[in-house]
Amino acid sequence: MNKFLQMFRVKDLRQKILIVVGLLVVFRLFTAIPIPGVDAARLQAFFSSNQLFSFLNLFSGGGLSNLSVATLGVGPYITATIIMQLLMIVFPKFKKLYYEEGARGQAKFNQYARYLTVPLAALQAYGFLVLLITQGVIDRPSTAGLVSNVVAITAGSMIVLWLGELISEQKIGNGISLIIFGGIVSGLPTVATQAWFSFTPSVLPTYLGFLIVGVLVVAGVVYLNEGERKVPITYARRVRGTKMYGGASSYLPLKVNQAGMIPLIFAVSVLLFPQFLAQIATAIAPGFGLAVNGFVARFVNNQAIYGVAYFLLVFAFTYFYTSITFDPKEIAKNLQRSGGFVPGIRPGETTSEFFSHTVRRLTFFGAVFLGLIAILPIIIQYITGIAVLTISGTALLIVVAVALETMRQIDSQLTVREYEGLR
Repeated sequence: MNKFLQMFRVKDLRQKILIVVGLLVVFRLFTAIPIPGVDAARLQAFFSSNQLFSFLNLFSGGGLSNLSVATLGVGPYITATIIMQLLMIVFPKFKKLYYEEGARGQAKFNQYARYLTVPLAALQAYGFLVLLITQGVIDRPSTAGLVSNVVAITAGSMIVLWLGELISEQKIGNGISLIIFGGIVSGLPTVATQAWFSFTPSVLPTYLGFLIVGVLVVAGVVYLNEGERKVPITYARRVRGTKMYGGASSYLPLKVNQAGMIPLIFAVSVLLFPQFLAQIATAIAPGFGLAVNGFVARFVNNQAIYGVAYFLLVFAFTYFYTSITFDPKEIAKNLQRSGGFVPGIRPGETTSEFFSHTVRRLTFFGAVFLGLIAILPIIIQYITGIAVLTISGTALLIVVAVALETMRQIDSQLTVREYEGLR
């Protein structure tokens, strides 16, 4: 509470917070402006019966469910960033640019991701609109109308990305993450209202148990995000002239959850992509599409098989994405260049093997926890038997991670101002 009050006492920090809030309000206004020809009732029915687009709506900040000009939100940019990270495996040039050229190289890498966002946003907008037209959710527009809607949605996605970057410039949180955070939090009143109207005294113990589980899950997500293995690092002493440099000791933090929420996105995309293909097949070849749709529906409705498949995919993708984002050889090479070493471990290849072994063990616990977070809604609904009572592990992971990162950045700015006040 003391820190919270202190935020608003510092004029510069108060202005930054107000700017961020104002930009988030502008984003929410964009999500409320629909494109022409939308039937709200049919759109709502479509989203309630389609898990894939309900999940993607999470990353659009709620714009997808309204079919607004901000329909795609920051989704295309997230996709572009993931593609660029995957390209680092294929093209060593991108890997060198990101890891070896410092802040300048990373800024250029992010610029390439922005360029890639434009065609991705246009393709996603066109594909989504065509799917909604074939499903009868929106009226079939003219060619000019379809093109103008694609352009409007693409432009809206780039504007949302720009708003996110403006938020990041205030240095009190990541703009892209805060936009997703705002979209998730904006849906809480609706969820709370549904839970309130479905409440009866007979289910009071269930509601209390749900609240306890919710608190424990939040605590677990915080523990997962903050958990790290501190590897001690010692720097060799060097003599230059009459002065001695180095000899200091530090540590390298290896996070338990190196992959963040990306494995959840990959896993859900793999699981729900057959539903997307089945809907397209139904529009092209109704007989074959109905057969595929029936098979997919049986798989999705079998909660046990679906849950096991979801857990295993999240587990596998956690290892896969960690292997992309964390390069033990590069870490060992940079340590050797700077004269650092892990006590008791020889520099070079031995240090690289040590980091690989340590990260594999850490990733196991992170992967298991992420898998449990992913299937948490299935477990909660099975225990309670109430559809309204569900905890989205993905949403919780995003909300908690963004809140922690924002608090950390605000605290660092308050600390800097405290030191400035001592001068």
